[in-house]
Amino acid sequence: MKKKNRAGLLAAPMIIWSLIFVGATIAYIVAISFMQRNPAGNGVVFRFTLENYAKLMQPAYAKVFVKTLRMALDTTLLCILVGYPFALLMARAGGRMKKLLLLLVIVPFWTNALVRIYGWRLLMMGNGPINNMLMAIGLIDTPIKMMNTRGAVLLGMVYGLIPFMILPVYSSAEKMDRSLIAAGRDLGAKPWKVFLTVELPLTLPGLLSGCVLVFVPSMALFFISDLLGGTGDILVGNLVRDQLLKSRDWPFAAALSVLLLVVTGIVMLAQRRAGGKSSDMTLF
Repeated sequence: MKKKNRAGLLAAPMIIWSLIFVGATIAYIVAISFMQRNPAGNGVVFRFTLENYAKLMQPAYAKVFVKTLRMALDTTLLCILVGYPFALLMARAGGRMKKLLLLLVIVPFWTNALVRIYGWRLLMMGNGPINNMLMAIGLIDTPIKMMNTRGAVLLGMVYGLIPFMILPVYSSAEKMDRSLIAAGRDLGAKPWKVFLTVELPLTLPGLLSGCVLVFVPSMALFFISDLLGGTGDILVGNLVRDQLLKSRDWPFAAALSVLLLVVTGIVMLAQRRAGGKSSDMTLF
């Protein structure tokens, strides 16, 4: 009983913090989403309505949500294709090489994400270093349009979120029992067979956690599409920002946020049902 009481006291500050700054905030957003917009400007009218959620079904907003979902899925898929092999390589590397590779993954976190994405903007501009170099060596005659495209936004998303795929997979691969791989090879299994039957199942919890850590933020990020995609690539995160700061429609912005919360909950539930472990996300 003393140990349980002591554990409860140690957990009390975090529980209180979560209730006040997470639970109460989410409850407030949900409540605002059922209110009406104040015609005079800022604020809301405390009158119950379902108009904000009905508005989400309009074709224009549904199209933005589908575009955001596709962008999140494409970002997650590319992060898997690039980050999963890199994480396995990092787990297999020796001492110094492993530390170097881990440092390369962590170093970007030392710089503000906005600054790093703006750096990509400078590189991909029409008169930026990439186009200037390609024209200087004669590969192109006129600058290639890289900015304000879906590919630029996707590149920025993958660049900003790929560490969140690498580190959980690395955590699972690091804890993997290497003797199982050696046993599979000794029994005559081909390398691809060993990977599919041994390595992939053992690293699946980390892979699923990485998918959640990449998919969920990519649904809400707005500054990447602002800097690299322009006005043609509006995602749900951009809609929430615009409704709050430009249109001043707080209830509709809250409804959009609730929609993102629901999608996040569904993704995390699917991850747990598929065999993911929350312990693989403790690195963050």
